[in-house]
Amino acid sequence: MDAESFELLHRLEPAYWWFAGMRRITDAILHKELSGPGIRILDAGCGTGFNMHYYGSCSSRTVFGLDVAEGAIHYIRNGTVTNFTQASVTAIPFRSETFDLVFSFEVVTQLRYELQDDALREMRRVLKPEGSLFIRVPAFKWLWSSHDQAICAFYRYTRRELEDKLRRLGYRIEWISYANTFLFPVALLRRMLKRFGIAQGSDVRPFPHGMRWLNRVFRCMLESEATWFQHGHRFPFGLSIVCHAKRS
Repeated sequence: MDAESFELLHRLEPAYWWFAGMRRITDAILHKELSGPGIRILDAGCGTGFNMHYYGSCSSRTVFGLDVAEGAIHYIRNGTVTNFTQASVTAIPFRSETFDLVFSFEVVTQLRYELQDDALREMRRVLKPEGSLFIRVPAFKWLWSSHDQAICAFYRYTRRELEDKLRRLGYRIEWISYANTFLFPVALLRRMLKRFGIAQGSDVRPFPHGMRWLNRVFRCMLESEATWFQHGHRFPFGLSIVCHAKRS
């Protein structure tokens, strides 16, 4: 991602519907894990550091972060984030069995496909026995568009592909589902327009002034998916895949 993309990420992450809604989904799925005492969390690919602030706001958690991108590091160095290391997710500079929980938010797919196993092995290595990985990846290669190019993504998964990969690498799947399903028709239309050269670039951008009310509508739709997940339900399709796995 370029410097402009990180500037936009830094500005939007606190309240933009996508980020706020996905945090709500993460909280719903990991409620038990996040409520444990004295847990150590690694945000593997922490970007500008907002999630480190968010999940570190509880005194019973210690959150560490790493990222390799200079664009992200600029905001971390000029902020109040501590416990940050500049490093790649393919070579995590922590001892084995250090963390109770590792986050991977849309990070693994920003690596070339042949490096993604290396990153997931490293995340498993730094997890304590029975520690948790929470991973979110984009879904369905046929949805590939200029949005993926703008965020430097290399791959989109199916649920079965992600499950099989994680099991092969030594994880046990606790919970997995597609997400961002209610807005799937809107996104599908947008992706079709991109193929005709309309609405190119990233989908994550501020709404025009007269349409800012949509931010709350879209956020509520994602938050309703979090409630759906809390009741044990899953979706058969969506724009993303969210997975809670454990080091087995």
